[in-house]
Amino acid sequence: QVQLVESGGGLVQAGESLRLSCAASGRTFSGYRMGWFRQAPGKEREFVAAISWSSGNTYVTDSVKGRFMISRDNAKNTVYLQMNMLKPEDTAVYYCAAGQLLRALQVVKNYDYWGQGTQVTVSS
Repeated sequence: QVQLVESGGGLVQAGESLRLSCAASGRTFSGYRMGWFRQAPGKEREFVAAISWSSGNTYVTDSVKGRFMISRDNAKNTVYLQMNMLKPEDTAVYYCAAGQLLRALQVVKNYDYWGQGTQVTVSS
């Protein structure tokens, strides 16, 4: 049974940092891409960043480029999202997901497995 378990969310002030973790288990993820998405109240879930499990190639959406960084630790089967210089507009539930490499990386439906989400709240 595939499990993605996020952790690391919380309440911070604008300008501070958080690191989210996603522990993956239940299958081999070679050939997969791990993604981070977020969903703010009343808004659609949106792509934040992704990383190829095998190659380590990364992709970050423009709105967080230069502030957020995605990485992975293959030995721990864990993916991270380092979030710096947080802004109130970054407030959302953050989800970890796994999808096959050949699919478009920013499309929610292209991801097969999802975590339960972790809340990030940034106060001004």
